[in-house]
Amino acid sequence: MTDFDPFGRQFFFGNDYHPAGQGGGTHDVINPATLAREGAIAMGTPEEAEDILRRAREAQREWGKLDELTRAGYLHKVADSIAANHEEAARLMVLEQGKPYPEATGEIANVGGCFRYFAEMARDSGGMLPGTTQAGSFQFARHFPYGVSVHIVPYNFPILLMCWTVAASLASGNACVVKPSELTSLSTLKFMENFRHLPAGLVSCITGGGETAQALIRSRQSDVVAFTGSVATAKKVNVACAEQLKPCIIEAGGSDPMIVSSEAPLDVAVAGATTAAFHLSGQICTSTERFYVHDAVHDQFVEGLADMARKLRVGNGMEVSEIGPLVTEAARDKVVRLVDGAVADGATLVCGGRVPPGRNTGWFYEPTVLTDVTPDMDIMREELFGPVAAICRVKSFEEALNNANDSEFGLGASLFTTSLEEAMEAYERLEAGMVWVNNPLIDNDALPFGGWKNSGLGRELSRLGLDAFRQSKMGVIDWKPKVQDWWYPYPDEWFGNTEGSRF
Repeated sequence: MTDFDPFGRQFFFGNDYHPAGQGGGTHDVINPATLAREGAIAMGTPEEAEDILRRAREAQREWGKLDELTRAGYLHKVADSIAANHEEAARLMVLEQGKPYPEATGEIANVGGCFRYFAEMARDSGGMLPGTTQAGSFQFARHFPYGVSVHIVPYNFPILLMCWTVAASLASGNACVVKPSELTSLSTLKFMENFRHLPAGLVSCITGGGETAQALIRSRQSDVVAFTGSVATAKKVNVACAEQLKPCIIEAGGSDPMIVSSEAPLDVAVAGATTAAFHLSGQICTSTERFYVHDAVHDQFVEGLADMARKLRVGNGMEVSEIGPLVTEAARDKVVRLVDGAVADGATLVCGGRVPPGRNTGWFYEPTVLTDVTPDMDIMREELFGPVAAICRVKSFEEALNNANDSEFGLGASLFTTSLEEAMEAYERLEAGMVWVNNPLIDNDALPFGGWKNSGLGRELSRLGLDAFRQSKMGVIDWKPKVQDWWYPYPDEWFGNTEGSRF
């Protein structure tokens, strides 16, 4: 089989790597820490996308016929492969995305679990058997695959977020075509080797940009779409799918709030908030960006958070560091604009707010803490996606809840408190698809992941994530055929007294 070459402009289909054509052009993959050229990918053309979709549909015909136990066996082999083979894909992820190496290896090593989960969930959840409406009638429903699913994957967790939906789709009996971010295509392509344990052609990867994605989405050869990305792009995806009545699962990011109550366990809150705000340099859809801290603990919390932020090591992901670079210059420019704008509008810069000394090459930015932030500032209204904690002082738990909900986003929300009453009230009232109390950012294969409002449509993970990639078919089987009393012709007495009527 052909080896993966980061400069080879390759696609993956038929369980092997193939050189792309020249028609779509080339995109250089640039290391955000060193600005070195780490590889080159092809920008797939609509014709190449159509060809890969056609091949996937051919492969799916036999896969969709397999029983769930056999499919599960294949998915467990994929999980075994991932556990034994992830270091090189992790290294490439660091080079192209910038995250610290331990986070890259952890991301890949942990995704095997979702293949095992969906493999067994599909075996255990094959349909529905309700109570019958008629004696002698067997009434039921089973699940069937759509056919071919398209997966448009972002740069921040290129392997994890791909696997969440690919595993569910494969378990449902579909074939999958992946279009990774052009910023993180190398690690995704390398990871494709794990799918060689499946029948040939079930998982393919075509690289490219927006034109490639639109070709995959709009093609009559694709049947369901999973997308993670910005709200603006999510709306375009949703429109393209709606025009064809094609189902889609959309995760469109957020600007997650965190409430720090007067009842918060401050040592836990400070440590948890540091991770929630700065993990992956704040480039997580569920990163905490908006803080609402009760006046009674505000100063102590800010002091602790700033102290921890100053101790975080900024550097190349292949070095000893917690904070890598932002993925592009444009990403850092946005963070600079929002931080500088907040300071100009009256916010106080407690720490950070600059390029780290000695880090002028690459797109680095120091972990930043802002106070005296007001809810109307742009930094509290837009998705920031950077290592910044913007803190608004509040006088009550009620004020914190109201401010937290005052957003177009609704992906996740967090609270630190030792009050059970506050915990339950927050879960009930926070307008988000996920609520974490004293433990932010946690996910679970068996629980649904997704947002409210502009943060998305549908759910990944859990049984809901599995159902997103399969369609139901009702069945009615009467094992003792008989003429039903409601069939034509109707008996005359059903019409009542027809004397004098047109009957």
